[in-house]
Amino acid sequence: MPSPPRRPPRASGCETPADAGLIASRLAELYTVARTELDHRDAVELLVATMLSAQTTDVRVNQVTPELFSRWPGPAALAGAEEEAVTAVVRPLGMGATRARRIIGLARGLMERHGGEVPDDQAALEALPGVGRKTAHVVRGAWFGHSLLAVDTHVGRLARRLGWTERTDPRQVEEDVLARVEADAAPGGAADGTADGADVEDLTLLGLRLILHGRRVCTARAPRCAECALADLCPQVGVA
Repeated sequence: MPSPPRRPPRASGCETPADAGLIASRLAELYTVARTELDHRDAVELLVATMLSAQTTDVRVNQVTPELFSRWPGPAALAGAEEEAVTAVVRPLGMGATRARRIIGLARGLMERHGGEVPDDQAALEALPGVGRKTAHVVRGAWFGHSLLAVDTHVGRLARRLGWTERTDPRQVEEDVLARVEADAAPGGAADGTADGADVEDLTLLGLRLILHGRRVCTARAPRCAECALADLCPQVGVA
């Protein structure tokens, strides 16, 4: 007999974790159009913009990338750019010199290893300078169309509040959410035993919609639970 899907650890204080399939369906109704809010025209621009978005906002990244991509269009131009010039462009994001070194190093890696093309391969992407698991998931999900969960601060926060995980490490949060999705998709698999096998069709879209909801409603400091369309499904773990 096959073993049942592994359940993630129950978050502290959470009696009934929210059913993943129902949450995904409700979010799909709320955010019919879900895509990354980073402006880009190709995979290279998305990869660079995603790297720049670390520890800042998409809005701020979108303010600097038009000049960045117009002055150095494509990885060949960026690979040969002067670090000081790139630093001046990305300085408004903070850590300008560090960000400049990282994206120039990325461009050089793309040129040397992949002929200037962004590879549709997880290991190859993570082997590039400055590219981690989340960044690779963003690009492979948003550009190449794979079903992959990219765990940022919003996804992690909502996953904990929904009772899907109690952990904070992004890789561990991803593991717990995927386990919850798998368990809740099984007939009768929800924590309350009432699920009908509803599935999460696309992890990329689930992640994008969690991000949108985290930015607009389920914010870090002042979640608007009284206005939240997920309130009847959410155990609100850790929310005062």
